[in-house]
Amino acid sequence: MIRVLGTVLAALLGLAFGSFLNVCLSRWPEGESIVTPRSHCRHCGHALAWWENIPLVSWIALRGRCRSCRAWIGWRYVIMEVSLAALWSIEAWRSLPPAISATLPISVVLFVASIGAFMALFLWLLLALAVLDAEHLWLPNWLTWPGIAIGVVWKYASAILAIDINKATEVPIYSEFVRFIGGPVIMQFEPLLAPLAAAFLVLFIRLIYWLIRRREGLGLGDAKLMALLAAWLGFSGALIAFGIGVLIGALVALVVLLRPRKQSGDERWAQMKLPLGTFLCIGGIVSVLWGQWIIAAYMRWAGF
Repeated sequence: MIRVLGTVLAALLGLAFGSFLNVCLSRWPEGESIVTPRSHCRHCGHALAWWENIPLVSWIALRGRCRSCRAWIGWRYVIMEVSLAALWSIEAWRSLPPAISATLPISVVLFVASIGAFMALFLWLLLALAVLDAEHLWLPNWLTWPGIAIGVVWKYASAILAIDINKATEVPIYSEFVRFIGGPVIMQFEPLLAPLAAAFLVLFIRLIYWLIRRREGLGLGDAKLMALLAAWLGFSGALIAFGIGVLIGALVALVVLLRPRKQSGDERWAQMKLPLGTFLCIGGIVSVLWGQWIIAAYMRWAGF
């Protein structure tokens, strides 16, 4: 029952923070403050009443249109709210079983809860970057750089805290966090080396593409996004995200290629810019939720 209630609470919080994410996605590209003015219609400026600001419910009640000017609000608002609610509820369902065991010390429960909270923040960030790149081909530095720093610090802090909990309670917990602290010296630098290696992978592909085509194929924002993924997920998790992202990108490019079009001059499909960052973020979300299962399945298939 506690697990169910916790999952429902996570879903409700996801709706609320998804609504806040919509405000950010609408105002950040315009250089506007996310604090003031209060929520309003982007077409007529109508200030929303409290009941027009209830996540998901208000959109359904208003049938996706402004109450004042009847302008279409857009599907993105409800999609973001529902998506974040679904992601947070899945993460809560995964995290809650060890957290609610009556036999575990409170320190272990709080540690597991903190991991769930940080991963929820990471999922929020990935959704934000995915939409910004899809709509504006923009991966802002003031999101990626702090995200990388927070991911690295969180990895080290979690490992140190897990070691202290293991010693104090004799409860083995989250060995993936502690393995690089007690392992070889090179492994202890993994949280720092993983983002560098992931960024280098994209930069290497970017260089090869430039040498062949003599024009830019991948943006520097994609390299920083890969570093962000590796800071939070490790190099193996970032590779999963990269593989999934490239596969999605290839499928989208194939659809664009096969779509009927009027071919003229510079409007060739090969010159279209696809948001690789969006595809990488989708891959990152899959890696967050099912990355360990994918790695374990691959290890069994490879015979390791």
